[in-house]
Amino acid sequence: MISITDKHDCSGCGACAQACPRGCIAMREDGEGFLYPEVDKAKCVDCGLCERVCPLLKQAEQREPLQVLGVKNRDRQDRMASSSGGVFIALARRTIACGGVVFGAVFDDDWQVRHTSADTLCGVRAMMGSKYVQSRIGETYREAAACLKAGRRVMFVGTPCQIAGLRSYLRKDYEGLLAVDILCHGVPSPAVWRSYLKETFECKDGCAKITSVCFRDKQKEGWARYNVVVRGVTAGGEEAEKELSAAVYVDNPFMKGFMADAYLRPSCHRCRCKHGASGSDLIIADYWGARFAVPDFADDRGVSLVLVNTDKGREALAGLDVDALPTTVKGEERYNGGFDSAGPERPCRRKFFDSMASGAGFHASLARALSVPPYLILYKKITKTVRNIIFRFVK
Repeated sequence: MISITDKHDCSGCGACAQACPRGCIAMREDGEGFLYPEVDKAKCVDCGLCERVCPLLKQAEQREPLQVLGVKNRDRQDRMASSSGGVFIALARRTIACGGVVFGAVFDDDWQVRHTSADTLCGVRAMMGSKYVQSRIGETYREAAACLKAGRRVMFVGTPCQIAGLRSYLRKDYEGLLAVDILCHGVPSPAVWRSYLKETFECKDGCAKITSVCFRDKQKEGWARYNVVVRGVTAGGEEAEKELSAAVYVDNPFMKGFMADAYLRPSCHRCRCKHGASGSDLIIADYWGARFAVPDFADDRGVSLVLVNTDKGREALAGLDVDALPTTVKGEERYNGGFDSAGPERPCRRKFFDSMASGAGFHASLARALSVPPYLILYKKITKTVRNIIFRFVK
């Protein structure tokens, strides 16, 4: 019987709930808004299958990639609609053309994030773009298994822990499966995202109705200074769609908390699924260091860094309508925090959730969590001044 005594030991992948033959495990939100398995002990027969499919109970080995590439989709529209270089849509298009099924994360009608499947290009487009919220995996492992057993190709895209969960659930490799994970800094709480949306938009301009959310809009200021853009209608939907909020990511409140690690899942601070341990065929990341490592290849429309882990992943990339350039991950961890397997749980995290638990709203809780004591501000100013003086003399 699965039992979570330390929340750092559960990524919320849901493999245990989907594998349970008696359906006696449900995924429930805790006080922070993250899903954890809850067992109906009256129905459980102690078969142990839930424990056997848990990816965190059996530590997988990390592995070095076979190849590392900088990649750009040649279709400008595809790349501009993507978070980085447009690799996902190129892979998905080929999967669909072969009669396959793509699994990925989408926004639902309430702008929460969930995993779903699509076998049309129209359905796949909703999966494009980063979504900085942990998705509900639902029954997609079961659905993917059914497709694979029926002989269909499956491309499954998720965070490293979700891909590890899929691999553990399947318990065997399938020739028709292409597993792709996204290099992940960590997943914020869905409940915090709900609180942000409710407080920011439901109380704004007479209760705005959101019509689209884009975490990585490149149209305004390019890829490097991407904007978080929320569009919608007000006044009962009688007005035309407009921008309800648009700001460079460093100025968006939700992204500020995300980048400060104020509301990541506990297991993200001790991730065991990165560096190939998820069992993925490909890892897709933002190639933020491209302007330094491959300046002639880089541009401000987005470049992907692709780590090829298997021959199957190499074959999947072959022949795509993309430009690819061999490169290396050396030094890239300076620009992309997703390479870090573990990060400390900062004091701001506890301050944020304590404030939310006391009844404060999102914005008030974030302000308290990120507030800097006056003495620390003064200390930083003094040290910066001293560094500048020393630099001038040394120079």
